[in-house]
Amino acid sequence: MSQLVSIIQRLQTMQNNGDQEDVPQRLFEVNQKVLCQVKYFPASHTYEVEEYSKDHDKQKYQFDDIDMAAIEIFEMIQEEKERS
Repeated sequence: MSQLVSIIQRLQTMQNNGDQEDVPQRLFEVNQKVLCQVKYFPASHTYEVEEYSKDHDKQKYQFDDIDMAAIEIFEMIQEEKERS
């Protein structure tokens, strides 16, 4: 559970540090493998989670709820840990 809390804290930091012109970004990785990049758009108060797959495809998900974005990131991390 503490991992989910740390994800939410990182997302909140993005929210608190963003202004209307700045789009904060963070990478989430496991064992030095980048799983996704997250951007926070202050103007719309939304998060964009861009998932990187092993096929080099990128899928983007939009969230207007910090908890839903955190859960998506958490699930990606858990899946990667199970594969390792």
